[in-house]
Amino acid sequence: MVDTSRGEAPARPAEEPRGCLFALSQPPLMIFLTVIGVLLLMAALHDLFML
Repeated sequence: MVDTSRGEAPARPAEEPRGCLFALSQPPLMIFLTVIGVLLLMAALHDLFML
């Protein structure tokens, strides 16, 4: 027989873990990665054209 009583509400599913794309969408991380990328680009251009 099917239980139709209105007891407890069904438990909500556990929150899914957030992955790498969520982390990359955070502005402070993107600013940090941009600064590091610009520094690497400047170093590479310096090595190519100045040395």
